[in-house]
Amino acid sequence: MVALSAVGVGVQEIGYLVQRSIKTVRRWLVRSETSTELRDLSRSGRPPLYPQEERLRAVAFYCQTRPLPGCGRWSLQWAVAYLETNPDALGIRPSKSTLHRMLQDNRLKPHRSSYFLHITDPHFFPKMEHLVALYKNPPRHLFFFDECPGIQVLNRLTPDIRTETSKQRLEEFEYIRNGTVDLFSFLRQDDGTVAIEVHADHKMATFLGVFRRHAELLPVDEKLHYVMDNLDAHRSYPFCQLVAELSDTACPPEKQLNSQDKRVAWLQSEDKRIVVHFTPFHGSWLNQVEIWFGIMGRKVLSESFQSPDELVAALLAFAENWNLLWAHPFKWRYDGADLHVKAVERFTKMMRNSPKQINLRTLTKLLKLMTNLLNDRFSRIPFSCWTRLVDTLHAQSDAIASIVREDPGPQRKANAKRAIDDLNISLQKRNLNYQIAC
Repeated sequence: MVALSAVGVGVQEIGYLVQRSIKTVRRWLVRSETSTELRDLSRSGRPPLYPQEERLRAVAFYCQTRPLPGCGRWSLQWAVAYLETNPDALGIRPSKSTLHRMLQDNRLKPHRSSYFLHITDPHFFPKMEHLVALYKNPPRHLFFFDECPGIQVLNRLTPDIRTETSKQRLEEFEYIRNGTVDLFSFLRQDDGTVAIEVHADHKMATFLGVFRRHAELLPVDEKLHYVMDNLDAHRSYPFCQLVAELSDTACPPEKQLNSQDKRVAWLQSEDKRIVVHFTPFHGSWLNQVEIWFGIMGRKVLSESFQSPDELVAALLAFAENWNLLWAHPFKWRYDGADLHVKAVERFTKMMRNSPKQINLRTLTKLLKLMTNLLNDRFSRIPFSCWTRLVDTLHAQSDAIASIVREDPGPQRKANAKRAIDDLNISLQKRNLNYQIAC
C-alpha cells in the first residue's frame, strides 16, 4: 500500500488492488508517515485453554479409540460425558464446543464414512489391464452383463408430500415389503443401449435362458464378447455347454473342465464365437453396466410400488426411455495407473492398525497379491512403500502367526504357509532381506 501510494496511486485504487477497505489503507499510510514499524500491532486475547499437546491427545482419543469393546463411534456428547466421568483418561475435560473446535481446527469429520472394495484377488491387475485394453480397442459386439438380484418391492404407507414451502420431497418412513425381483441387464458398448429382463429369481436355468435369448438375437456369423463377474453360474459347466451350442462348437467333456479355473480359461478362449471376459474379484466397478445400474437406481428404485408387476413395468419403461432418449456409450478413461500403490499402502495400513480383524482366507489372498506385485510390477511402486510394508509385516509376525494358528482349517493353514514362503522368496529376490515368520 505504501509503495503504491508513493508512485501516485489513489487510495480507492489501492484498496481495490489489495482487497482492503479505504479506512485500512488510510490507516497504514498514516502509520508510514509517523513510524518505520510497519508490522501488525500485538493483539490482546485470551490464551488457549489447552496447549497443543493436550489438544492433539484429545483429537487422537476421539478419532482412534472406540467407546465400546472393539466397536462403536464417539459422538461429541458421549465423549465429553466419558471424559467427565473418567478424568484420568486424558487428564483434561473439554466441553462439547471445545472438542468440536479441536476437530474443526484439524478439518476432521470422523463421523463420516464411505464404502470401498479392497483388492483381494491375487491376479487383479492382469485381469484389470486386460479389460482396460479391451475398452480402449473394443470389438464390434461388446456387451456388459450383470444381475441386480433381490430388488425389494417397497410400498410406502402414505404418498410423498410435496408442499409449496418445502424445499424437498417428504417420504414416508414406514413401508411394506411386497417381495423381490431380479434384474438381468446387457449394456451394449458402442451405443449405450440396454436390453433387460426381470424375473422372480436368478437361478441357473433363469440365467441360461436370459443369456440364450440375448445371444440368439445377434448375427450368427459375428463374434460376441461379454464382460461379466465371477458368479458361480457364470463359471459353471452348463454355461460352458450353452456357449458351445451358441458358438456352434463342441464343448469339452465335463471331466476336462472339472474346475472353475479350467472352465474360466475355456470361456475366455478366443477360438469360438462367444468370448467371455471376467472382471477380477472385488472388481465389479470395472463392468460398465454398473454405471447404468447406478442411474437406474436413482431414477426408479426410490419410488413406491404396490406390487412386483408395478416395479417390473417401471423398470421396463425406464429401459425403453433410456434407449430412446439418453443412450450413449460411456467414455472409459481410467487406466488403473495409481492403483498398484494404493493396494500396497492399504494392505500396509490394515496390517499396522488392525491385523487381527483379517481372516486367514483374505490374508492369504493379500499375501499372494503382494507376491505377484513384487514379481511382476515392482518398479511401478515406490521402494519406500515396499520397505514400509515389509517393516509392518515383520513387526506383525506374531499377529500373522496367531491368525494362522487359530484358524480351524488345515487346508487354509497350508495355503497360508505357502503364501508366506512365496512372499519371503520374492522379498529376497528384491533385496528386501526380511523374513516374515509364521
